[in-house]
Amino acid sequence: MISEILTILGCLAVLEGLVLALAPSRFEELVKWLGKLDISTRRNFGLLTVGMGVLLVWIAKYFFL
Repeated sequence: MISEILTILGCLAVLEGLVLALAPSRFEELVKWLGKLDISTRRNFGLLTVGMGVLLVWIAKYFFL
């Protein structure tokens, strides 16, 4: 269980690092765009992202393992 969590966190760090290394100006534009959205829209976007992540983990666990 711990090794799976560390693997997921490591993959997340790699993906975030790639975004910052390969497209830093696009990332800055994205952050500015998100800053222009109202709080409820950002919250809904975050909840949608969490839901998609949970769904992906569920699919991976129950269909591919």
